[in-house]
Amino acid sequence: MKGNMNNMMKQMQKMQRDMAKAQEELKDKVIEGTAGGGMVTVKANGHKEIVDIVIKEEVVDPDDIEMLQDLVLAATNDALKKVDEMVSQDMGKFTKGLNIPGLF
Repeated sequence: MKGNMNNMMKQMQKMQRDMAKAQEELKDKVIEGTAGGGMVTVKANGHKEIVDIVIKEEVVDPDDIEMLQDLVLAATNDALKKVDEMVSQDMGKFTKGLNIPGLF
C-alpha cells in the first residue's frame, strides 16, 4: 500500500511539473482574432496579453471612429475567446480522466 501511495505522489508531482511547463509555454503561443473580414486583426498570447494589432488603412474613416472602435473591440474579444479555447484544450489534457475532488 505504501509503495502505491509513493508512486501516486510521484505521478502527481510529475503532473504538476508538466502543467507548470505547459502554462509557461502558453506565453509563446499566439492566437489571432479578426473583425470586419480581416480589416482589424488582434494577436494575443496564451497569457491573454495583446501582442499586436493591425488595422487596414481602408477601414480608417475619421467620420466614423465608432465603427473602428467596434472592430477593434470585436477582434480583441475574438482573440481572447480563442485563447480561452486553446488554454482549455492544452490544460485539459492534464485533468482528462481524473476525478480528484478539490483539484479543480
